Amino acid sequence: MTGTPSGRIRQTVLHWLKDPAAHFPPSSLDPLGTGVTPRAVAAKLGVPRRTAAAHLDFLTRLGLLRSRRRLLRTYYHRDEARIAEVAQLFEKNW
Repeated sequence: MTGTPSGRIRQTVLHWLKDPAAHFPPSSLDPLGTGVTPRAVAAKLGVPRRTAAAHLDFLTRLGLLRSRRRLLRTYYHRDEARIAEVAQLFEKNW
């Protein structure tokens, strides 16, 4: 995932979501403090919201992120169990 510009962006997003409170303003965090909105990711990346949402959707389809709707917003957070599972696959050379 790290070889392409998109891969580097997604890796950066995964890193930020490991500790969202350290990387995003409190107003963009979900009430549990574990997820962020696509708008917050877009602002931090300096890209349109639709671009950030596309990256978040891709990571969600891979199973690395989960989304949670709260009122009118969608918040994305890491799926630590799935990330660990994928990491083990790579450690075992797939």
